[in-house]
Amino acid sequence: MQRRNSAPTKKDILTTAQAANLLGISVRTAQLLIESGALSSWKTPGGHRRVYRADILSLRSGVSAPSASSSAIVILVASSLHLRRYQKILEEIGEAFVEGYSDPYSASFAIGSRLPSVVVIDLEEGHPERLSLLRSLRSNPELGHTHIIAVGSRHTAMIGLQGASRGVPRDSGAEAFVRRPELLPDAVRAILRDAAGATVPIEGPTPFPLAPNEGQRLAALKRSGLVDTPPEEAFDRLTWLAGQSLKTPIALLTLLTPTRQWFKSRYGLAIAETPRSWAFCNRTILQKDVFSVKNLALNAEFAKNPAVSGGPAFRFYAGAPVTDSDGFALGSLCVIDHRPRTLDENQLRSLRVLAGLASDEVRLRAANRQLRWTREALRRDQGQSAGSW
Repeated sequence: MQRRNSAPTKKDILTTAQAANLLGISVRTAQLLIESGALSSWKTPGGHRRVYRADILSLRSGVSAPSASSSAIVILVASSLHLRRYQKILEEIGEAFVEGYSDPYSASFAIGSRLPSVVVIDLEEGHPERLSLLRSLRSNPELGHTHIIAVGSRHTAMIGLQGASRGVPRDSGAEAFVRRPELLPDAVRAILRDAAGATVPIEGPTPFPLAPNEGQRLAALKRSGLVDTPPEEAFDRLTWLAGQSLKTPIALLTLLTPTRQWFKSRYGLAIAETPRSWAFCNRTILQKDVFSVKNLALNAEFAKNPAVSGGPAFRFYAGAPVTDSDGFALGSLCVIDHRPRTLDENQLRSLRVLAGLASDEVRLRAANRQLRWTREALRRDQGQSAGSW
């Protein structure tokens, strides 16, 4: 999980023991924070864990810091005139969650609080406030994980960056330039692919498509702690409401593991899981809007799917991604019917809204889980410290 083209100083990177010392906790507690995902880390070629000082400082201040290297969030900063155009182009990147801002000050706050994987800044017009934002990001060592892509002339950006801090170990600020917005999807995908590193989450060829950051998505799914947990009323209400409001016999909240499509909640279906190769949701998690197939039996990709050609004889599918706070699609909220059909605009909106509510529930559980775990780890450490006296 190393930074791309990075040249961090020794002060930026800490061992587990140094992190424990900075937090004032035992090495074992620091190890537990790392193992739980509450503290982001990576392994050196020799197999030793390392963490960034900025993440430790954020955790010490009482805020558990996410890492952009484990984020699918892209923050876009562009003029109000160009913002929609940029967003339309970036919609092509299904594995990323894009937030757009025309106000650089609002964007700056979002960047600091969300720690995105990528920041895209429109410099086509040489706007002084966006140039100032670029200069500020370059000078901020706590954004060492975040990659910045400037759109426009390198000459314009260099003029704007005169006076930026020297000696700051920032390699990813404005060293990535694209001259036209249409080149952004490939540039962002390259960063997401590099951030995922050499992890191969699923060995060998698969009968379903995978995003370049599938390894990070699976890590996010594991961090969520949702797979193989008991039914919960909050999720069951959503699948019931999806089936009732969209008038389908089946509604599911799916989670996609390396090998399984597991149903956190199911309405109108007896089985609790299927092989992942059966999952129509493999397509849903690669985009941000509703993915829908009017007649699965007439679709070249799904006609031979056992759930279509076999006993269940599914014909219609529509699903919207369910995402965590880092923008990773963990699965989907979907509806299925035994007959071909389509959804009207109101029904499509209902599915989007219900998937958004499911995403909110996922994020709330993850936040509560991490908070309880961190408090328990600190409580145990305080008890050990008291006992040592």
